[in-house]
Order: sequence, then C-alpha cells, then structure tokens
Amino acid sequence: MKQNEALEALSKEELIRLIGLYSKNWLALDGVWFQSVEQKFGMDEAMLHDARAWERFTVIEARRLKEFLGLPEHAGIEGLKKALSFRFYANINEYECITEGNTLLFRMTACRVQNARSRKGMELHPCKPVGEIEYSGFARVIDERFTCECVSCYPDVTDDSCACAWLFTLHE
Repeated sequence: MKQNEALEALSKEELIRLIGLYSKNWLALDGVWFQSVEQKFGMDEAMLHDARAWERFTVIEARRLKEFLGLPEHAGIEGLKKALSFRFYANINEYECITEGNTLLFRMTACRVQNARSRKGMELHPCKPVGEIEYSGFARVIDERFTCECVSCYPDVTDDSCACAWLFTLHE
C-alpha cells in the first residue's frame, strides 16, 4: 500500500475525526513524557525539559503552518488568528480570540491538560513559564512584530473564567 492510500479513501468527515484523534495522541505523548520526568525527577526538572522542547517545537509548528496557510512575512493580527486556529491545541481545547485594534487576546476557555490533571488528583501544571516561551515564539514566527504578554495562566491566575489568556500586540 502506498503511503497515503488509506487516507485518500477516507471521507472529509473521517479525516476531520482523524485529525482530532491525532491531536489527542500528540497531547497524550506530550503528557506521558512530561509525567515520566516529573515522577522521577520532580516538577522543576520536568519544566526545564518542557521549556526546551517547546522553545524548539513552537517554531517548527509555526513555520509549517505559516507555509501551509500561505501567510506573508508580516501576517499581522488576522494571520496570527488564522494560524492559532490550525494548531493541534485548536482541535482539542476550547478557545476564543478577541481582536481590538492592534491586539489579539487569546483565551483558552477549556484546557485538556489541566482538566486531566484535576481529574487524576494531580497538582495543576504550572504552564505560565512554558506558555510564555510557546506563545511568544509562535507569534514571532508568524509576524516578528508581535510581542506576547501573559494575562492569566497557572500559577498566576487573574481570570477564573478561562484556563489561560495571552495578549498579542502587533507593533507596526
């Protein structure tokens, strides 16, 4: 069987479901390695490796999405909004984007990672430091003129109505 023959036989609906499955599998792998390091060496060591992984992965993900979507070098607010909607997270988490002038507020309204950790009786993932690396790096690849600021993210929660919130500002 050639590489994509099985995929080519699927309907659009089946492909969309498969993308959701792949997204959940990607997140499961991310959580499995993280929890392995966390259990053996502690949260600080797991966070160190998580930060290193996301520093590299977010750039790869953003570059590939930017190319796939045909975004220009300076994609601006609309380009970032579009790219965010095609991330793995967009298939498995609930989020909203609010644009106002030269800013985009990205709010994760439901997070599978935090929900799973809560369900398992684990402490919440202190994702703010890694989120700062992830979201700022992603936005800069989409358009180098972006800065990113954490509005609310565990352990620094300032908005209980969402899992996290990030403010992207486009500097022209």
